Amino acid sequence: MMGSDAVDFPVAVVLPAAGCGERTGLATPKQFCTFLNRPLISFTIETFERIPWIESIVVVVAKESHDLMLHIIHQFHHTKVKVVEGGTTRHRSIFKGLQAFSESTEGPVLPRPKVVIIHDAVRPFVDEDFLLKITLAAKEQGASGAIRPLVSTVIATTSEGFLDHSLERTKYRASEMPQGFLYDVIYQAYQRCSEFDFEFGTECLHLALQYSGTSAKLIEGPPTLWKVTYKRDLAAAESIIKETLSLSACLISGAMAETVELSSRLQKNLESHHMAVDVIACTKENNELLLKTRNFIQISTSGASLSETEEMVKFLRRQSMPFCTRLLLYWFIYISQMRHQISKRMMS
Repeated sequence: MMGSDAVDFPVAVVLPAAGCGERTGLATPKQFCTFLNRPLISFTIETFERIPWIESIVVVVAKESHDLMLHIIHQFHHTKVKVVEGGTTRHRSIFKGLQAFSESTEGPVLPRPKVVIIHDAVRPFVDEDFLLKITLAAKEQGASGAIRPLVSTVIATTSEGFLDHSLERTKYRASEMPQGFLYDVIYQAYQRCSEFDFEFGTECLHLALQYSGTSAKLIEGPPTLWKVTYKRDLAAAESIIKETLSLSACLISGAMAETVELSSRLQKNLESHHMAVDVIACTKENNELLLKTRNFIQISTSGASLSETEEMVKFLRRQSMPFCTRLLLYWFIYISQMRHQISKRMMS
């Protein structure tokens, strides 16, 4: 597969988040439900903000959630986000998000992207590799979308509640998110679609086909594309996020030869256990990396770096970091003690 350097054109994201989440049975809309001290929508935004070739993210929320969303952006330091007020239906909200690049009434118009990705605010589990596939396919074909195999057989019923017929499951797929479009294709489709589509439609790919004549390239996605829909899904999402966060670490090596060598060995060991490990010499001037990490390992030959660690912890707390665990290991005096013991044995 082509690498991310293949994205030499502007890409933006629209996240519709104006729903009330009735199916969860909770008073709070699911996108604003909090776990690990952070609302679900913030995890989804972070997924896209970490990708360097994504330039901007438009989050579409209900009018009554506008101030809350602005607070979330400020609290968790989201830098690529613009918030706009949504409509009464999903399609009306997505159209509002697309208008932010052409005719925004809420502040400056954003730079128009070549490709726009439409995704659900309550689907935080999408990786860069799959987004790259969707983006490149959208650029080449005009539209692209994630699909998954149907789990259950789909049936049609009569008005009296009896079985009419069933569909052959192998011929059909479930349409999922994300979906990608050439901006001009999907914006034109929304400009042309009917009031019926705005009121009752749910499928963006259908609009691109019907009103722009663009047939989407369909790409089978991983099982992780599922959507938080019911209350039980929130617990599952929290568990997955905890597991995901535990698979990355920031290793603070220091500048001494001994600690650098030990850091290199530890890095290799952790990576052999499928952990993603970033290594930095010190925490100063590495704030951006620290904000993307949840687990921290500091290696030291003395207690001198304890003050640096304390400053790092204070910084992370000020940023409202959503820790599931904070892993801080101190190797104080370890190497120097070992050398001292070896020297004594050699002298005796």
